[in-house]
Amino acid sequence: MGKVNVPKTRRTFCKKCGKHQPHKVTQYKKGKDSLYAQGKRRYDRKQSGYGGQTKPIFRKKAKTTKKIVLRLECVEPNCRSKRMLAIKRCKHFELGGDKKRKVYNYGWKVQSFS
Repeated sequence: MGKVNVPKTRRTFCKKCGKHQPHKVTQYKKGKDSLYAQGKRRYDRKQSGYGGQTKPIFRKKAKTTKKIVLRLECVEPNCRSKRMLAIKRCKHFELGGDKKRKVYNYGWKVQSFS
């Protein structure tokens, strides 16, 4: 099984424009965790002082891959609306790589078509 190769631009429906527009495609990345979220404040308070680790540490990971999430941004200058699009799980993900070419081997000559 090869890589999943996704082009860097995609013509798809924009909810704000109300029609199909070219979109810039990037891979979604999780933002930095806030130090001031309620759960983090509670956890830090509980961890402070003596007593070691207070919460269980998860060690039974079942999945080896994550679902890939694409971030689509409309290229229309006065729109720029963004939306997420989840695709299936894959081990190797590539954004804007070379297109795969079909190669036909006839025995006496090899032809390639793009």
